Amino acid sequence: MKRKASAVWQGDLKSGRGQISTESTVLNHAQYSFGTRFENGPGTNPEELIGAAHSGCFSMALSAELQKAGFIADTISTTAEVTLENHPQTSWTVTKIHLDTTAKVPAITVAKFAEIAAGAKAGCPISRLLKAEITLDAKLL
Repeated sequence: MKRKASAVWQGDLKSGRGQISTESTVLNHAQYSFGTRFENGPGTNPEELIGAAHSGCFSMALSAELQKAGFIADTISTTAEVTLENHPQTSWTVTKIHLDTTAKVPAITVAKFAEIAAGAKAGCPISRLLKAEITLDAKLL
């Protein structure tokens, strides 16, 4: 299975603007810019999109792991806080992602839920993302 997203950027870093789109068209020319990434301008940014992907992926992974253990969640709500820091040696770097989840799961103990949630965090495809091989085709027009 493969999924696609694309981005177009025009201009320099600070005054330029870009658009992000997804194959599904859920995002269709969504605006992003220096202001949306490093300030509080209108639009999205890569870190916010990673947070959305991670919180959605983790919630699904937790649901699957709960089901494997014989539990069905009534609700799972997850927020992913992505930290982007400027380090002198490496420049801007995503240094951590904190997942905050709450779930309503009938008949489960706190200990069992914590165990299953930890497994879901480790097994979620987006959690494993940074360990993935990254390939690049770069073409100059």
